[in-house]
Amino acid sequence: MFIVSVYNVLFLCTGNAARSIMAEAILNHLGGGRFRAYSAGSHPTGQVNPHAIELLERNRFMTENLRSKNWSEFALPDAPHMNFVLTVCDKAAGEMCPVWPGQPMSAHWGVPDPAEFKDDDQTAKKAFAESFMILSRRIALMVNLPFEKLDRLALQKELVDIGRQQA
Repeated sequence: MFIVSVYNVLFLCTGNAARSIMAEAILNHLGGGRFRAYSAGSHPTGQVNPHAIELLERNRFMTENLRSKNWSEFALPDAPHMNFVLTVCDKAAGEMCPVWPGQPMSAHWGVPDPAEFKDDDQTAKKAFAESFMILSRRIALMVNLPFEKLDRLALQKELVDIGRQQA
């Protein structure tokens, strides 16, 4: 069984400006106090994409503590111990990640990059909404897993399977 009082989850992406930020906010909202989500990037942009903030606020998610940050913050000795590390973009999935203390479970939950649509505001908003829906669905599936009945291997398989789910 894989049971702790609060599961720490780190969502990784390259820029930590859109997908990983949305995932952090969604899990902190849906997690019901059982999960604490964080996000980071291998090459953070330094700012959260305004479309991500607008979408989260429109859906009544907390945004005030969201910021674009480097994943090295979470490899420091005083960083929170992660139970799960989930990549949400294709680029971060292939990069060399830091060694995370405690050997957290990891999976790749690739989501198309909505920030690619910079020239057309309507197309960008639609892309952000689609990414938000995919992440919301996957996170809801994770939150509802029977953690108290799954051993580490079964839980790892479930996380990988969730990454294959579409919206």
